[in-house]
Order: sequence, then structure tokens, then C-alpha cells
Amino acid sequence: MAIILGVDPGSRITGYGIIRVTGRHTDYLDSGCIRVGERPMAERLQVIFQSLATLIAEFRPDEFAIEQVFMARNPDSALKLGQARGVAIVSAANSGLPVHEYSARQVKQAVVGKGGADKAQVQHMVQAILGLDRKPQADAADALAIALCHSHMSQSVARLSGVGRPLSELPEAGVAARGRVRGGRMR
Repeated sequence: MAIILGVDPGSRITGYGIIRVTGRHTDYLDSGCIRVGERPMAERLQVIFQSLATLIAEFRPDEFAIEQVFMARNPDSALKLGQARGVAIVSAANSGLPVHEYSARQVKQAVVGKGGADKAQVQHMVQAILGLDRKPQADAADALAIALCHSHMSQSVARLSGVGRPLSELPEAGVAARGRVRGGRMR
């Protein structure tokens, strides 16, 4: 059994999703958004850090997965996103959690089956996979998709290596977590 915390970082809204994986069965535990509004940047980062630390203390996840930085058109937005992502990673690292990073394309490929899926498709598939009554909010759905992606990657590596250990304990973890995407498919 493993509890996975997935995070979709943002400087105004940070989505989180928590799932429990037991063998091939996945249970939804919680999801939501950390909304920081128009505060000064230092206060936003503090709220993200503290909120994630509280979630980690409450749910005691075994694994932490986060979306990698993508190149934004606006350098200021990319910098703010990187800062939000950094405090999320530090929150996990301070709790001793292994941190796994996935590109948006990898996440969409794992959950929807195509790396170019849109947000509505991700929301729909997250709802279907987890058996939710309604679609989660977009940022929460993205975070749940990141957690599901990590679960799929972890299970795939375990099947290939023949062991049931968490992804972070496997020697191939670095290569598997980065993966290779060509033509919309993981390689």
C-alpha cells in the first residue's frame, strides 16, 4: 500500500490530490486547491509551504509527485511558478518524502492516453478512474492526475523489475520517472 500526494504548483492556485494505491486498486482520499490570492509573493509561498506541510502531516503520504516546470511565454510567470514549485518540493523534502517529477505530457499520456489532452479530458478521466461523483476542479484534477501518473509509472517499473517496491526504492527510478516521450508515447 502507498499513499501518493500529487501537486500541480501555481503561484495563485496550487492543486493537490491524494490517493491510496493497494496493488492494482486505487482509492481517492482527498483533493483541493490552495488559493493564495493577491498577497505579496513571499506570503503566497509561505501559505503553499504551510498548507502542504499540514496535508503531509495529516495524510502521511509515502510518495510525492509534482509536475515539472514548462517554458512559459512570460518569464515573470515562469519564475513565480518555479518558486511555488520549489516551496512544494521543500515541504515534501522536509518530511523525508521522495520527490518524483513528471512532465505535463507524461501525466496526460498516463491518464488520458494522449500527451496532448486538454484539461476537460483530464478531468473526465480522473473522475472515471477514481469513481468520483463529479468532476474535480481543474487544478485538483491535474494534481490527482499527477498522483495517478506516478502510480502507473511505479507499477510499470515494478512489473518490469519483478518487485513490488515503491518507485523511489528501485535503481531505475531516475530513468523511469523522467521517461521518454516520442510521438505522444512513453518510451
